[in-house]
Amino acid sequence: MKIKSYYSRTVEDAMAAARQEMGPDAMLVNSRKAPLEVRHLGEYEVVFANVGVAVAPAEASLNLPGERAEPFTVPQAPPGNRLSTEVAELKKELEGMRHAITRTAYAPTQWTGVSPDFSDAYAALTAAEVSAELAREIVQAAGDRLDGQGLAPGRATPKTHGAAFQRALMEETASRFTADATLGRGPATPRIVALVGPPGSGKTTTLVKLAVNYGLAARRPVLLLSIDTQRVAAADQLRSYAAILGVGFQVLETVSSLAQSIEENHGKELIFIDTPGLAYGDLQDSESLAHFLATRGDIDTHLVLPASMKAADLSRMVDAFEILRPRHLLFTKLDETGSYGPIFNEAARSGKPLSFFAAGQRIPEDLEAATSERVLDLVFSYAGGRTRSAA
Repeated sequence: MKIKSYYSRTVEDAMAAARQEMGPDAMLVNSRKAPLEVRHLGEYEVVFANVGVAVAPAEASLNLPGERAEPFTVPQAPPGNRLSTEVAELKKELEGMRHAITRTAYAPTQWTGVSPDFSDAYAALTAAEVSAELAREIVQAAGDRLDGQGLAPGRATPKTHGAAFQRALMEETASRFTADATLGRGPATPRIVALVGPPGSGKTTTLVKLAVNYGLAARRPVLLLSIDTQRVAAADQLRSYAAILGVGFQVLETVSSLAQSIEENHGKELIFIDTPGLAYGDLQDSESLAHFLATRGDIDTHLVLPASMKAADLSRMVDAFEILRPRHLLFTKLDETGSYGPIFNEAARSGKPLSFFAAGQRIPEDLEAATSERVLDLVFSYAGGRTRSAA
């Protein structure tokens, strides 16, 4: 059996190259984004096997850059079961090779030979799409914590060192962000909350969830205000929710009328402001709203972003919306992604607290307060829970 990795701009191009070289018997074994260290060879890595190619007595090796694999033996099997046996052995070997690669090719060279904890933690963080630089800083800082406690590698048993390192890793990761699930600025009433964000981020639905969970459920008088007159039927949707919930609702067309409405309703305990979805190019045309939110010290502005957005786009949006001076980051659509590192990246990079998470359309169920424990669970979910539970 011949096994080889192909790198190309697209998976389809890699498949075409493999079948051209290996022939029609080429079998797709695995495909994934290429590691950063070999990304120059192509955006994707596709592993193919050719079961029709014989090699030295039941031996084969993986042709992966940066990793020299030892030959493995494929057990003899009856002709009818030969292919299934080889595939099973191949999967097992690939799993072992993947684990070995995370300890070598993925991790910084200064960790080689020190402790597998370092490279395993780095691999878990980067697998969750935590930025490589931030992951490296966290792992190194966790190791420095052990040095300060006299538990550096070589001065403790592997078991003791592993548990201590996991605790240090969790502490170091938690120190890079804050969670603050509060509404309003200070104890004074009314507590005024504005939700801003790009179109389709889920601001209106999230606003209603917040109103139900933190207003009606606590028997606090609530008022919903909408300054979103751009989107078709946006006000009608929020008006329908307000009627169902039995809370006050107003549609306002200007920032001055918004300010007047807030002043007239100072007896309410919670006032929620729904704003129009602002695309990247629209922010420069929203000077009046931006000035209003940036200069009102009594308004708690939450930037609502979909967790499913690409990491680079999230960073660009956080920077662009700084013109509105948001105090919190609120992430929606957690059910539409499996990589939560970008949430952590932006919380660490911007220094803004995470406030709430939304994961679905159900009102009011699909909303939760952001906590440090929850963020750590999300970030380390790629490690199968082992890293988090060990801590």
